[in-house]
Amino acid sequence: MPVTLIPGAATPPGTPLASAWGTHARPDELLRALEGAEARITVRPSGDRAWRAVSGTSLAALQHQAVLEHGTPWPQPLVSHYARYFRDGNRTAYEDLVAARQQRLTRAVVMALTAADGDEADGWLDDVVDGAYLLCEQSSWSWAAHDDVFRCSGDVVPDRGRPFLDLGAGEVAAQLAWLDHVLGARLDSRAPGLRKRLREEVHQRVIQPFLERLDWHWLGLDGDVHNWNPWIHSNLIVAALFLVDDSRLQARVLARCIEGMDRFLAAIPADGAIDEGFAYWWNGAGRALEGLALLEEATAGVLGAGLPVIRELVAFPHRMHIGGPWFLNVADGPARAATALPWDMLHRWAVRLGDDDAARHAASMLAGAPDAAAGLGRVLHSLFRSASAPGRTQGVNGAFPLVAFTYLPSVQIMVARETAGSTRGLLLAAKGGHNGEHHNHRDVGSVVVAVDGTPVLVDAGQPTYTAKTFGPDRYDIRAMQSSWHNVPAPFGMEQGTGSGFAAEVLGLPTAEQPRLRLALGAAYGLQPHQWIRTSTLDRATGRVTIADHWDLRAGPHSGGPHAPAPDGAASDVDITFLASGTVRVGPAGSAEVHPAGIPGTDCGGAAATGRGAALRWERGSAVVLVDEWHLQDPLLSAVWGPKLTRLRFRAPTPSGAPGAFTLTVEATP
Repeated sequence: MPVTLIPGAATPPGTPLASAWGTHARPDELLRALEGAEARITVRPSGDRAWRAVSGTSLAALQHQAVLEHGTPWPQPLVSHYARYFRDGNRTAYEDLVAARQQRLTRAVVMALTAADGDEADGWLDDVVDGAYLLCEQSSWSWAAHDDVFRCSGDVVPDRGRPFLDLGAGEVAAQLAWLDHVLGARLDSRAPGLRKRLREEVHQRVIQPFLERLDWHWLGLDGDVHNWNPWIHSNLIVAALFLVDDSRLQARVLARCIEGMDRFLAAIPADGAIDEGFAYWWNGAGRALEGLALLEEATAGVLGAGLPVIRELVAFPHRMHIGGPWFLNVADGPARAATALPWDMLHRWAVRLGDDDAARHAASMLAGAPDAAAGLGRVLHSLFRSASAPGRTQGVNGAFPLVAFTYLPSVQIMVARETAGSTRGLLLAAKGGHNGEHHNHRDVGSVVVAVDGTPVLVDAGQPTYTAKTFGPDRYDIRAMQSSWHNVPAPFGMEQGTGSGFAAEVLGLPTAEQPRLRLALGAAYGLQPHQWIRTSTLDRATGRVTIADHWDLRAGPHSGGPHAPAPDGAASDVDITFLASGTVRVGPAGSAEVHPAGIPGTDCGGAAATGRGAALRWERGSAVVLVDEWHLQDPLLSAVWGPKLTRLRFRAPTPSGAPGAFTLTVEATP
C-alpha cells in the first residue's frame, strides 16, 4: 500500500524511524535538539589540528591532480552539451564535464584545508571561491537526463524558474554545504558575499522545490522506493544543517527528510538485500547510513541511529563478494568495485554493530587515499578521521571473510564458495527474482561462476547510460537482454518485462547443500514448471552443475512475450552462458575458459594462478554456437577487456518435446 504524507507528522507510522524516534523527529522537538548542532559534527572546520595531521600518503593523489589543474581553465559544461541528451541521447558529454568541475572543486577544498598559511593557502582558497561561484552561475544543477524541461515545454535548455531536484542538484547542494562548513570563516574573509550567494542558490534550487512539491517520484509516495530517495535526502540533510540559518526552516526541512528516508528504510527486506545490487548499495543504502549518522551527531544522539534494519544492510556488500575487486553484479552494476567507495564509512558502522565479518571486509577494501569522485563529504570524512584517529582499523583482522554461503530470500540470490575464507576453487552465484526489479536486466535464473576469485561465466553488467537506458527501448540494449545473460531461451524467446515475469523457488538452498532449484517458465510467459533450473555447488567433488529440464509441449500461453531472441531459432531451445577471457571449445562436449588480466587493473585471482574453468556436457545433447561480443562501450571494456564470448547450447526440441541439458564446471588443474 502506498505511504502517503501525514501533515504535521515527521514520519509515517509503523516505519523504522517513526518507531525508533517517535515525536523526537517532529519539527518542534527537532528545533530544540538541533541547538548547537554544527559544533557536534565530527568533520571540523579549517583550523582544527587534525587537518594539519593529514598525511602525505592520504593526500598524494588528490594533491598531484590539484597541482596539475591549478591555474588552468575550469571545465565548462555548455548548452550544446546539455542539449545533446534531448537531441541524440548522449548523457556523458554534459555529465562528465559537470563531474570534472565538481571533482576539481573537491580537490581545491582539500588543498585549502591542508595547505600552510600564507600565499599558498590563499591561492587554493581562491580556487575554492572560483569553483563555488561557477556552480552558482551554472544554469542547472540537474543532469539533463533527469530534467523534465523538454517533456514540459519542448525546450532543450534549462528553465531557471523551475529547477528540477534530482541527484545532480542534491550533490551540488551538499558539496557547497560541506565547503561552507569547513571553510566558512575563511570564505567570509577572502570573498565576502559568497556565503550569502551559496545560501540563496541552495534555497531557490533545492530547499524551496523540496518543500513546495510532493510530486517528486523519488519521494516514494506511490510506494515505489529506490536509491534516489536516500541519495537525495541525505544530501538535503547536509544542505539544511550547514546552509539553512533559519532554525525553524531547518527543523522543517530535516523533519521532511526523515519522513522521506523512512519510506526507503521501510522498504528494505528483513534480509537486507538491495535488488539494485552491490554497486547501487553505495548510492542507496550507503547514503541512508551517512544521513542517519549525521542526524545522530547533529542531535547529540536524540535521533539515535542504532536501528535493527541497519544490521543486515551492513552485511550485504561482503555477502556479494567474489574475491579481490570482484563482486556479484545484478541489474545496472559493474562486476568490479569502483575505486571511490567509502569503505571507511562501512567499517565504522560494522564496528559499531559488532559485525566482525563486515568490519574485516571493509578494512581489507580500504584504499590508501580518497578519490574526489566519491564527493566532497565522503572525502572530508575519510581524511579527517584518518588524521584524528590513525589507528581506526587496529584490532580488526583485515583478511577478507569470504563467507561460505549466503541466501537472500527477498531477491532469491544464493552465493556459495567451495572453501570458506579462501578464494581458491569455485564460487557459484544463482539468481531467481523477477523482471520488475529496480534497474532491471532480464536475468531471471541467471548464474555466475568464478574460479579462484575471478568470474569466468559472467554478467556483463552496466553499459554507459544514454537516453535509451531508461526509456521504452531499454531492452534493445544487448547488456539488458536475457539472450546475453546466463539463462535459457525456450522457443528462442526473450524473457518478459515486469514483476509477473518471475522465478518460483522450488527448493531452498542451505549452507550444507548449496543448491537453488527454480521454476523459470513464468519469466517467458510459460507455465512456471515448464522450465526447471537447478544450480548446485558440490564441495565434495569441486564441481558446479547447472541442470535444465523442460517440457514445452503446451507452448507459450496467452500473455507471454512471444518474442524470439534477436538471433535465436524459434523452434529450438538455446541455453546461454557468457564467458570472460579466452574460450576454447574442444571435442566431445568440452570447453575451457581462461580469464585474462584486464589492462590497468590488478585483479589477481585465476588470471594470476593460471587456472580457468573446464566446462563439460553430454556429447550430442546440444550444438554449440559461439558469438564474440567486441566491447566498444568504455564501461564494459574497463571491466572485461576487449570482448566477451557467448556460448549458446542449442538443443533441438521437435514439437516442444521434453528435454534436458546439464553443464558442469570444474577448475582446471
